[in-house]
Amino acid sequence: MKMTCMTAAVATFAFLISMAYAGDSPQFRGPNRDGIFNEQGLLNGWPENGPTVVWVAKGIGRGFSSASMVQGKIYVTGMLNADDGYLFELNDKGEIQRKLLFGKETLNKEAPGTRSTPTIDGDLAYFVSGLGVVYCIDLTKGEKKWEVNILEQFGAKNSMWNLAESVLVDGDRVICTPGSGSAVFAALEKMTGKTIWTTKGLSDRTAYCSATIINHNGRRILTSFTGSYVVGADAENGQLLWTYEQKTPWNIHAVTPLYKDGLLYYTGGDGVGGGALELSSDGSSITSKWTDTNLDCIHYGVVLVDGYLYGTGNKSGGKLVCLEMATGKLMWSTREVREGMTVYADGMLYVYEGPKSGIVSLIKAVPTGFERTGKFTVTEGTDQHWAHPTIANGCLYLRHGDALIAYDVKAK
Repeated sequence: MKMTCMTAAVATFAFLISMAYAGDSPQFRGPNRDGIFNEQGLLNGWPENGPTVVWVAKGIGRGFSSASMVQGKIYVTGMLNADDGYLFELNDKGEIQRKLLFGKETLNKEAPGTRSTPTIDGDLAYFVSGLGVVYCIDLTKGEKKWEVNILEQFGAKNSMWNLAESVLVDGDRVICTPGSGSAVFAALEKMTGKTIWTTKGLSDRTAYCSATIINHNGRRILTSFTGSYVVGADAENGQLLWTYEQKTPWNIHAVTPLYKDGLLYYTGGDGVGGGALELSSDGSSITSKWTDTNLDCIHYGVVLVDGYLYGTGNKSGGKLVCLEMATGKLMWSTREVREGMTVYADGMLYVYEGPKSGIVSLIKAVPTGFERTGKFTVTEGTDQHWAHPTIANGCLYLRHGDALIAYDVKAK
């Protein structure tokens, strides 16, 4: 009987531990890099002044990196002093436990500071500076394991406002987008930084987009944007499969494509909009299925929920839009919400408006019409509102320049 009770107690404890960390978000825009956070039991409405502030952490420097959350620890990058880049580690109380100097960061006058959200893989963290250096940080030792300047390594040029990619870890590889004729994509060995393969066949400068891997009829396809093209490559060897040209006035492609049922959604800002590409059965070619100019999202992210796309367009001051993924049909749009970073959790959209507004809205993710159930304004922090929200373990984390704010969004 004692042994049975002890076994049950151990099993219960293990279950509780797994539940405590079930909401981890180890990379940019959630566990699957698609803006979907696997949280349950969250508020479906907020009081007048918004959800309760749990804590405010200041001192993380200039930058637009989102927070990554793994087993009660929070990781974010920021720039201190003149141009020193740091990886910050915070505990779940918002206290800075460590700050690890990794190198120089961008002083771009319009957007100085760090951009890349750390991708956490075990006891290693990966990210790229705005100057084009991919870093691997050993979190156990608190030091750099390796670094590779991908612009120098692959003969690439930096983008106008400097790199803003969050790198992708795929098995034993770290995948990034140098953007050159010899390396549209590059896969680096995650323990050493050595080159495994590169994608050749397209000479186009990198954009500001974070790559993802989709599974199409059993084939894993790596996809992202360069300055002028949606690109697809074989995720196993980097072979270029197809490109689709989509030019925007400033080549600010920053929205990761989304996939469902053989269709790949893409979008760009400044009135250009986007559309859906239909993949051939083996994924080796694409054709245009539909196009749209309502959802011209520039760099705020789009989410796909139950067959519908939600995001903000920037044309004429911005608006929140809902499209049907299968057809591109406009379901609804509203100017009640302007340009903002859009993510999803537990039936609701979270839209954090930028760059100057700081308004955060809670909205039902339904195609039948716009219904907002909460609203507040971020008052802590500095510079532009450009960091994408993170939702993990019942909290909403918003980074605004030198401040990271945690809000309690659990249903009571």
